[in-house]
Amino acid sequence: MKVIRISMLALALGLMSFSAVAPVKSLISKNEIKETTASAIVWKAETVDVGEIPQGTPKAIIYEFKNTGKTAVVITNVQGSCGCTATDYTKEPILPGKSARVIATYNAANKGAFTKTVTVTTSAETAPKILTLKGTVI
Repeated sequence: MKVIRISMLALALGLMSFSAVAPVKSLISKNEIKETTASAIVWKAETVDVGEIPQGTPKAIIYEFKNTGKTAVVITNVQGSCGCTATDYTKEPILPGKSARVIATYNAANKGAFTKTVTVTTSAETAPKILTLKGTVI
């Protein structure tokens, strides 16, 4: 009788240890797959100081980035922080190793210093990238 109880206890412990290990292996595998398929983008500059610009003359600022990942990147949305900043961007998928750009055109209507942002959402990053433009309208 003692032999049977010991065998059942060993069997139960063996099953419990097996079930505890299995989810860990599958979790590690999922993380490895995500890392190998993720894309990355590198911005040439995230902040641009345009210096002094004349009032009443729109100023275009070009932000460039390179896809350094292994899959194509798509820009899904670009939004200026106010109505005074119009935006345009590359609409086609950006292949690995290729570059693309986002253009922000600031309407220099009011004199004085300004700081504006452009929010860029891509398929490569979960959080949007905030680009900054600043200067002084004279």
